[in-house]
Amino acid sequence: MASEAVVLPVPGPHGGREVRISSPGRVLWPDSGITKLDLARYIVDVGEAFVAANGDRPLSLQRFPDGIDGEQYFSKNPPKGAPEYVRSVMVVYPSGRSHPQLVIDEPAAAVWAVQMNTVVFHPWPSRAENTDNPDQLRIDLDPQPGTDFDDAVPAALELRAVLAEAGLTAFIKTSGSRGLHVFAPIEPAREFLDVRHGVIAAARELERRMPDKVTTSWWKEERGERIFVDFNQANRDRTMAGAYSPRALAHAPVSCPIEWDELETTDPRTFTIATVPARLATTGDPWATMHEHPGTIDELLRWWERDVAGGLGELPFPPDFPKMPGEPTRVQPSRARKNG
Repeated sequence: MASEAVVLPVPGPHGGREVRISSPGRVLWPDSGITKLDLARYIVDVGEAFVAANGDRPLSLQRFPDGIDGEQYFSKNPPKGAPEYVRSVMVVYPSGRSHPQLVIDEPAAAVWAVQMNTVVFHPWPSRAENTDNPDQLRIDLDPQPGTDFDDAVPAALELRAVLAEAGLTAFIKTSGSRGLHVFAPIEPAREFLDVRHGVIAAARELERRMPDKVTTSWWKEERGERIFVDFNQANRDRTMAGAYSPRALAHAPVSCPIEWDELETTDPRTFTIATVPARLATTGDPWATMHEHPGTIDELLRWWERDVAGGLGELPFPPDFPKMPGEPTRVQPSRARKNG
């Protein structure tokens, strides 16, 4: 009912704003009793760091009208009725089709997205003014069955060294689940396919160093009990949960930036909507300086060309992508053997 609505003051530029939250008592996380208003207040508390990490980028919203156990959908188009302080930008999808996507510039815009039942925020790795050229190289370390977060830690540490050898400074955050996300700021001088090739080059080097622990195999039947380096997250219109974004899991975790010296003692389950605001207020934002000194992927692309010359070519693309030049057949290896 309209009478149940709460008007929430949101600090920010222009003296801040007031955002109306309808159905504030709606429970989004049943196990912990976290409500829509609780989530909105969380975004207020982490607002500056949240916008620094996710703002000025095309953004997809993962929306849960009936809480995390109910139906969900991704909203790529700006929802109807967006206030004047919420803008959009045209992006090109892998199909070649163009469409506007939401962009947030201040905490009030993120709180308004919560009012629209958003739980998880998925920012692009490129800026609104140059959507075709990423300014972040992103690598998703995804534990496969039989492995967990502790197995991803040594892979992340070695990946940091790999990226340093390529001239890049790595930053890290928990995924909010069992994995880790490694980011490196880059100059927005290359398009998505080049950045993907840079990610594959780094992933292959990591795999060479840790063959029993890490895999770049796209097909699940070939991964084994290893950490999968998900290179396809580097593709256009592929995103992962943003820094400080909540996740739709029972204990209300947050994808939380951490310092590298915290990694080996970190328990990702401790980073939740209830705990992250106090952590941020106490320790500051580990990603605050991320974009002060961007690098280039030139060295990674030299590695890519070296590997191509050595017989390692393109890897599979997601199934919804058009067939790409040099891509291997999109057939499960066991099925290909059976039909061969």
